[in-house]
Amino acid sequence: MKILVCISHVPDTTSKINFTENDSKFDTNGVQFVINPFDEFALTRAMWFKEKQGATVTVVNVGTVASEPTLRKALAIGADDAIRVNTEATDGFAVAKELAEVVKNGGYDLILAGRESIDYNGEMVPGMLAAILDYNFVNACIGLDIDGDKATISREIDGGKEVLTSGLPLIIAGQKGLVEEKDLRIPNMRGIMMARKKPLTVVEPVNSTPATSIVSFEKQAAKSACKIVDADNVEELISLLHNEAKVI
Repeated sequence: MKILVCISHVPDTTSKINFTENDSKFDTNGVQFVINPFDEFALTRAMWFKEKQGATVTVVNVGTVASEPTLRKALAIGADDAIRVNTEATDGFAVAKELAEVVKNGGYDLILAGRESIDYNGEMVPGMLAAILDYNFVNACIGLDIDGDKATISREIDGGKEVLTSGLPLIIAGQKGLVEEKDLRIPNMRGIMMARKKPLTVVEPVNSTPATSIVSFEKQAAKSACKIVDADNVEELISLLHNEAKVI
């Protein structure tokens, strides 16, 4: 079984976010980038298939040379090889079209991706990719098993979960539950050394035209100061909730 795992190169959630050029461009200075957490769940599940069923695992990223350290980390975790599509990921539809070319050329049986990336939170690329390729697609996946050419998938729905079966090829958009956080892998020294020798192929884009463009970014408003009310002063608390917080 050939597995392709889509990897997004995203800012660490602890990074301090700033913008430049009149708030139209993200400032990368001083920002630590990591594998998108939802994609890391997908990669960890792919590694399970590699170890238990002999699958081969390729990771792919649509991005500039700046994303290669993130791909090398995925290789250190255990992926067999990596592909970088040499273009900036500025639009979900354009990214999906680039990934579709990689899938067509690679003959993959299973494509795993995170439900969304934590920078743009678009939650659109896996579904668009499935539509372009006309592959079966399951979103919000929290469980996946493969037996031959048949997949059994669990997905989160309102109030519970749904269990589905599907043939391959198949595209999965995973989230926490696909694997648990305790099962995520930290590259060890041997993995890091081996990753340096694994192939990282750079392919040129198919010149997909972005359908959207960023006009501006805006930070969330700073939180106001917290007011403390004595436990026995119920009237003041009610007044503040009514007149200032306006929640009652």
